[in-house]
Amino acid sequence: MPELPEVEVVRRGLADHAAGRVITKAEVMHPRAVRRHVPGARDFEARLAGQRIDAARRRGKYLWVELSGGDAMIAHLGMSGQMLVRPVGAPDEKHLRVRLSFDDDGPELRFVDQRTFGGLALSDVVEVDGDRLPSPVAHIARDPMDPAFDQAAVVQAMRRKHTDVKRALLDQTLVSGIGNIYADEALWRVKLHWARPTDRLTAPKTAALLDAAAEVMNEALAVGGTSFDALYVNINGQSGYFDRSLNVYGQEGKPCARCGRPIRREAFMNRSSFSCPRCQPRPASAS
Repeated sequence: MPELPEVEVVRRGLADHAAGRVITKAEVMHPRAVRRHVPGARDFEARLAGQRIDAARRRGKYLWVELSGGDAMIAHLGMSGQMLVRPVGAPDEKHLRVRLSFDDDGPELRFVDQRTFGGLALSDVVEVDGDRLPSPVAHIARDPMDPAFDQAAVVQAMRRKHTDVKRALLDQTLVSGIGNIYADEALWRVKLHWARPTDRLTAPKTAALLDAAAEVMNEALAVGGTSFDALYVNINGQSGYFDRSLNVYGQEGKPCARCGRPIRREAFMNRSSFSCPRCQPRPASAS
């Protein structure tokens, strides 16, 4: 699933290529692409026509555009969703699900989704702590790259929880934007095993972990995010290159860049967690 850097890459593309433009027509090619829009495809199309895209926004891994009518269009990228800018008349992609046309006759905005786990939906907007958010995103916490992120408060909240540290990092109501990839990378940087209990972490160590998460996500953002296959692309269809810089995630059996021990893979929440057995020893309480 795309995490903060990959979503931010798409958000920047939308800001550059869609903000300020007026939608003349929305076409839903597959109803599953708007299944989260409960009134249905025809309502989705009718409500978008004539609206201007005012801005592209993100909170954590959640992406939306603000519309001139006061509502928002949320884009759920899922496992394979792509927001692509394409010239008018360019051949349709095999898995094109939604097309937006604009009054300037310029490039279209297309939502392409091979696996149809993603989708688009219109939502009302509410104010939360001074920010305007779509209602489905209102419960999502700020992310470490948000200028208003209160690291001290998050450190306290993490240390009050009785859970393993990786579960806390993935809790989007506590700190948003971090997924499996960047959680593993941040934990490796501060030499913590994913099963270390949060209530046994010191405040400085917890702060260092959040710093490491922000650091690794900024590095990934600088090279377009992490692309493991052709489905993870920016708005122009280009892949990111951070997968070449990953230290532990997906590196099972390869030598740790710090100590040389083979990276291990462990089962975690129906997926995998990667770490170095020497740099990140498993806590005795989790054995």
